[in-house]
Amino acid sequence: MQVAAMLTGLHPQTLRKYEKAGLVSPVRLNTLRLYSEEDIALCRTIRRLVDEMGLNLAGVELALNLQQKLLELKQLVGEDTKTNKKQYYTLIEEMLDMVGGQ
Repeated sequence: MQVAAMLTGLHPQTLRKYEKAGLVSPVRLNTLRLYSEEDIALCRTIRRLVDEMGLNLAGVELALNLQQKLLELKQLVGEDTKTNKKQYYTLIEEMLDMVGGQ
């Protein structure tokens, strides 16, 4: 955890808080937490959302979920077939539901 804290610039307690909130899931080996490169990148993203954008952890979770849905939509648009149109609408509806839209 100390290495992850050093790489992300976050306090170890902050990393624990992110883990407890379910935002990051490092592999656990007994009492050790092993952070992958993806985990480190995710922690940096969370830090940016909190520090620069002023989001709380609930807002961070929403932003990360929306990001995932947008990535899925981007992939479908890249594949762009007529059969994907229904999937586009489904993803858009899911994103709107996340933010309480209609």
